[in-house]
Amino acid sequence: MKSGTSSVALCAAVFIQMIGVGLIVALLPSRVIHLSNSMDYVGYIASAFAVPFVLFQLPVGRLGDRYGFKIFLVGGYIISCLTGLVYFKAENVLSILGGRALQGIGEIPVWALAPALLSLLYRNSKGEAIGKYNASLHLGLTVGSMVSIYVYTVWSGNEAFLLYAATGLIGAMIVVLFVKEPTHSVKGLKKDPINYSRIFQALKEIRRPAIYTGIGLYGGAYGIFLTVIPGVLLREKSFSQSEVALFFALFYIAISISQVLAGKFSDRRGRDLTMYIGLILVVSGLAPFMWLMGKWIFVFLFLASFGLGMFCVSSLALLNEAVPDSMKGSISGVFYLLWGIGYFLLPPLMANLGGFLGFRMLFSTFAAVVLAGLIALALKPEK
Repeated sequence: MKSGTSSVALCAAVFIQMIGVGLIVALLPSRVIHLSNSMDYVGYIASAFAVPFVLFQLPVGRLGDRYGFKIFLVGGYIISCLTGLVYFKAENVLSILGGRALQGIGEIPVWALAPALLSLLYRNSKGEAIGKYNASLHLGLTVGSMVSIYVYTVWSGNEAFLLYAATGLIGAMIVVLFVKEPTHSVKGLKKDPINYSRIFQALKEIRRPAIYTGIGLYGGAYGIFLTVIPGVLLREKSFSQSEVALFFALFYIAISISQVLAGKFSDRRGRDLTMYIGLILVVSGLAPFMWLMGKWIFVFLFLASFGLGMFCVSSLALLNEAVPDSMKGSISGVFYLLWGIGYFLLPPLMANLGGFLGFRMLFSTFAAVVLAGLIALALKPEK
């Protein structure tokens, strides 16, 4: 089986799976409200996903290094399928939140191990391969979100959860049939203990701690784009719900396009330059948008979204090429561990500080923090 087939298969599997995710995102809050007759549990939807997603990154990554990535990818898709069935049969809020925790575990290999696998299959073009994969992921979310607008006018119940379960099953079948295991042998690794000190030693040898801060800021910014900014657009900028839907579509499209272009660019021109340009675009987009009105807001937020995608693919590729083959899964787990911490902490912090400081000052301050991260990242230590 050719490695090119594996790339296409991985992109197809994640695209189909994320269509399912896009379909159910809007349905989960309404189901929680319906089952509890309250808004009190809605906020836990994000937390129930984020906590296991963060906690199990390193164990899953290390196990992938020892036993191979394919089995865990298949397992992740099957767990997602089971999650859809849990949602469909849920009769109380705890069942929904339990499903979200299960979904968080199932999506770990989909987000983290697939890029590790691609970095091994495409050693000389890992940035391009990872970029195409991440673009497929976000395009699936875009399509799912758009399709959901029509689906919910046809289906009045929770039938979408069954469709979500089907996308997980299809993803698992695609991986089983068409994805190739990386060429490096994992048999010798099975005798090694899962020693996390090796992971932290590898991080120390990279000697650029600003990268880890940048990844955390990227995860936080990603979460802010999905939570705080839509709220600001509705309350501070008087956007309609349809305009916010357009914002979401533009966000996912910008992330998708930037990862395809930036992945290939970083292979040719270097990871550092791509990361720097990405962060400059984030700062340029976030700093002024609160002072703008109308269509210009879309333009500058699209610019910032494009920059986020550039930073993501280049930093992930940089970490993967900085460690040996036996630690590709572990380092991808570290990336999404840091991403998840930022995603979990920064959005609620920004939401609360916004009411105290004002969102104009807050987003200008956040842009300044990203700029400081860029400067720190550019100050590379001497070899």
